[in-house]
Amino acid sequence: MKKINIKLLFLLGTVLMITTACEKDLQPFDSKSNETALATPEDLQTATYGSYAGLVSADYTRFQHILGEYSSDNVALSGTTTDPLYNVYNYTDFPGNNITTSFWRQAYKVIFSSNQIIERIADGTSPALDQLKGENMYLRAMAHFDLVRFFGRPYSQGAGINPGIPIIKSTESEVSPARNSVKEVYDFMIADLLKAASLMTVKKDSRFASKEVAYALLARLYLHKEDNAKALEYADLVIKSNRYNLVSTAALKNYFRSIPESNSETIFAIRHILADNRLKGAIGSMYYNDPVTLSTGWGEMYASTSYVKLLATYPNDVRHGFVELQLAANGDTLKRGNVVKYFINKYNWQEGVANLSSPVLLRLADMYLIRAEANAKLGNAAAAISDVNVIRTRAGLSGNQLYSTSDLKGKASVLEVVLEERRLELAFEGQRTSDLFRNNKPLVRAYPGFHSIDRFNLTIAPTAPRAIYLIPDRELKLNTNLTPNP
Repeated sequence: MKKINIKLLFLLGTVLMITTACEKDLQPFDSKSNETALATPEDLQTATYGSYAGLVSADYTRFQHILGEYSSDNVALSGTTTDPLYNVYNYTDFPGNNITTSFWRQAYKVIFSSNQIIERIADGTSPALDQLKGENMYLRAMAHFDLVRFFGRPYSQGAGINPGIPIIKSTESEVSPARNSVKEVYDFMIADLLKAASLMTVKKDSRFASKEVAYALLARLYLHKEDNAKALEYADLVIKSNRYNLVSTAALKNYFRSIPESNSETIFAIRHILADNRLKGAIGSMYYNDPVTLSTGWGEMYASTSYVKLLATYPNDVRHGFVELQLAANGDTLKRGNVVKYFINKYNWQEGVANLSSPVLLRLADMYLIRAEANAKLGNAAAAISDVNVIRTRAGLSGNQLYSTSDLKGKASVLEVVLEERRLELAFEGQRTSDLFRNNKPLVRAYPGFHSIDRFNLTIAPTAPRAIYLIPDRELKLNTNLTPNP
């Protein structure tokens, strides 16, 4: 059977930034064999920086965000556009969509890069090399997870029997791999993360993987897999590790403007420095345009009135600070078309730069809410409510604004309480659509936006064919063993 040997692909921009202080006569990676380029521990460390740099690519960071968030009911597109983000938002994906095509390719580039390093480190060679191997195993699992949640149906639909994505665990994988089942992908990712956690002993900051980062992603995977006991166990391990602390109520408003490594709550983020600022191609550019200069972004994707109405239930909730209503000079509410201009600022103003942001993928608040959801599903109502109240208290709420098992404030169940709090806390962070579909709930847009014929009503059932993205046409043509999504 024909095999492939993918050379180390990446991303010398970040790597060179790290190594230029060293007086080395560097050759281009592609001019060296894999054996030469990855011969020493220093080479393997440099190559690992390359694996992380693969996440910084817009094809990963920006498109991962678009695929995860633009399909949600937290946002409202204010007009038409020729950018295929329009198709993501409207659930009209097509096989040639550049967003899905580019994300698929970049995610597998990260996987191949990590595989190159994993294969060259024998377990137990040294603590430093074990750490690097564990970091790359984490990155490999993370990229597989993003792929399977976008292109495979939720695990809860058929206990993972549906087609997922090809598992690539070696540089010697088949040229034309078939799709593994969703269950097989989850089993692979969980095994990777468990081993990664056992290998990593260095407490690196949130720019890099470490044991607790692997635990945090395990908690999320187990929740998606409906293994609630395991989700609770691993969220609990992260919370009780004492490595992370919720930022204060006062600091929450500026949470996403700080650099990740200085933020006590951030578990893992894709670090962007000033050189990585993509200006109007940045994540924040679609959400925000500096009201003073009106020159920093497009500012065309707003917070939905559905989300804003939910947030308005408690006017003193400091999470109002992430949504900025735009007003005219005379005080009138500004609109674009029929959509009220509610700018979103979670991806703006890092280090005072309008569109600079280091997207946070894992943070401690999410661990509390994963533990809360797991407890709700296990029948531990008081424990679930307690964790929800931790998050609400940090948001500036108190007294009768908190929940109790005897006062769910009109919600039908403790699970409904938890899912609503997840929406409030994690809005615009790419999790809402997955939260709905994995819990067998429809996406409902009954608010103004450039969706549906009447620009108001759109409902997507969790089992609808278009609830997941199409396998890119380019991949289907290159790999005849891939089967398309309907």
